[in-house]
This record gives sequence, C-alpha cells and structure tokens, in this order.
Amino acid sequence: MSLDDRFAVPLAGVDIDEQTRCAHYSTDRDVIAIRFPCCDTYYPCYQCHEAIAEHPTEQWPRDRFDEPAVLCGRCRSTLSVTAYLDCEHECPNCGAAFNPGCLTHSARYFDG
Repeated sequence: MSLDDRFAVPLAGVDIDEQTRCAHYSTDRDVIAIRFPCCDTYYPCYQCHEAIAEHPTEQWPRDRFDEPAVLCGRCRSTLSVTAYLDCEHECPNCGAAFNPGCLTHSARYFDG
C-alpha cells in the first residue's frame, strides 16, 4: 500500500513517513502536509515540492482560505488554511502538536 492510499489524498515528497514527516523536516511535531494549489497535491514542505514537482510553487490565495489545504499526519483529517492558522499549533481533531516554527515560513504557502 502506498502512502497515497493510506492518506486518501494525493501526497508526494522526499522520504515521507506514515505521519508526513519528510527528509527536510522530521521532528515529532512535523506532522502536517500542505496541499499546493498549483498541483492539488499535498507535500510535507516546500522543499519536497521543489524537488519533485516540475512547476513553480503557488501560494494559497486569500479568497480560498476556507478550502481543505492542510493534512494532519496523525489523524489524517484536513484543515482549511484559516483553521490551521487559528489552531495554535495543535490539531483541532486529534490534539497532535504541530511545529510552531512552520508559521515562520507560512508566506511560502499562504498569501498573506
């Protein structure tokens, strides 16, 4: 069974584990993947997208912040951009801790 099958979403990246950690981010709190609007595929990070996708990265436009865009690697639920930015570094569905450092580079993912 592929990671795609286990997560039931299109998921790609470099050395992804069962909770969406990748070769670039692998702490116990690195358990999200972001759906890139340019290809509708979830990646654990922008570096994974750059390594695999054959197109430039696009940010989530502000007028689409209510769409599913972030995958919790622990419970596999999806969050909108708004819910992710408002969740205070914790999955609202399962309580998994998210890496607070991810917000320091949120401008790579979300129009701000």
